[in-house]
Amino acid sequence: MNFEQLSSARPDLAFIAHWVPKQSHVLDVGCGDGVMLDYLQTDRQCSGYGIEIADDKVLDSTRRGVCVIQQDMEKGLGLFADNSFDTVLCLSSLQMMKHVEPLLRDIVRVGREAIVSFPNFAYWPHRVALLNGRMPVSKSLPYQWYDTPNVRCATINDFRELAEECGLEVLECVALAAGEQVSVLPNLRGDLAVFRLRKKALT
Repeated sequence: MNFEQLSSARPDLAFIAHWVPKQSHVLDVGCGDGVMLDYLQTDRQCSGYGIEIADDKVLDSTRRGVCVIQQDMEKGLGLFADNSFDTVLCLSSLQMMKHVEPLLRDIVRVGREAIVSFPNFAYWPHRVALLNGRMPVSKSLPYQWYDTPNVRCATINDFRELAEECGLEVLECVALAAGEQVSVLPNLRGDLAVFRLRKKALT
């Protein structure tokens, strides 16, 4: 998969991909159909693994040539040693976890850096839906309240606080809308939050 194909299929992933250095060793937690790792392996000469639990997504990843481990992310990343990877990705998956904080700590344990993305619940159409007495449905939150896999709702400001509590350094934080960076009022105008993180250095 080349960059043009990735940009067409998933503009959010195309933006995030430039944060992953070439020839990195990467773990993609909740890799889905493996499109991101497919691109990173093909176009940026990265190596690594995906973790996914859904049978159909594991099959899709395998067909793309991605090495995928079928495992429940909620059970942690205990099979990997500290700093096993240059970059750990957790893209639009963290909000599906019941225990966000332990998984986040595990992600930054096994990776020197982590990139996390999630739907921004403070996006203005979400706020309008709530004002109208309805749960939000949007491109980043495409499910009805009764069939959503998302069990956590967060805003950019919420996640920044959690990162601080977990002893993490926020290297970069952006909000995206349709795959493009939002610089003005990001917590209001961005539907997807993206954070680049690492453990704070001990002083």
